[in-house]
Amino acid sequence: MYILNPKPFTLEGMKKEKPRIDIVNELLEECILAYPVSSFVISLYKQYQQRGSLSKKQLQGLYGKSSKIIGIAPGKLAGLEAIIKRMPTRYKSEKPEAKPLYQKDENIIQLIDKILEKYPQHKRVLFLKTKYNNNEPFSPTDLADLKKFSQAAKIQS
Repeated sequence: MYILNPKPFTLEGMKKEKPRIDIVNELLEECILAYPVSSFVISLYKQYQQRGSLSKKQLQGLYGKSSKIIGIAPGKLAGLEAIIKRMPTRYKSEKPEAKPLYQKDENIIQLIDKILEKYPQHKRVLFLKTKYNNNEPFSPTDLADLKKFSQAAKIQS
C-alpha cells in the first residue's frame, strides 16, 4: 500500500488564499509619494488604514488626484473607476416647502370681533384675541369657549 500524502488531513492544508490586490491602497501610496504635503491624501490614507474603506465621494476625489499623476498605471485607474461605479449613489430628498406653523382661521377672528363689539371689555375674549394675534394655536377648549360666548351674546357665526 502506497501513501500519497504522509501528512495527516487538516483543514489548514485545504485553504488557499489568493493574494489580493488592493488597488485603493496602492493608489493612495502613489498619491502620497506624488503629493507628500497634501492633507486630503494623508487623511484618506489614514482613514483607509483605520476603517478599510472609503466613501464614494472620497474615492472620486482620490481618482481625481491620482489621474493627475504622470506614469500611473491606467489599469489601476480603471480598477478604481470600476469600484466607484459599483458603489451606490445616495441621493438626498429635497426639503419640503416651509409652511407656517399656525394657519390663521378667518372665522375665528370674525367671531372674536363680533363678541368684542357687543362686550369690549370681555377679558377671556381679549385674551383669545391676543393669542390669535401672536399666532398661537387654539386648543379645542378655546374654540368651545368662543362658541359659548357667541351663543351667550346671541351672535350668529
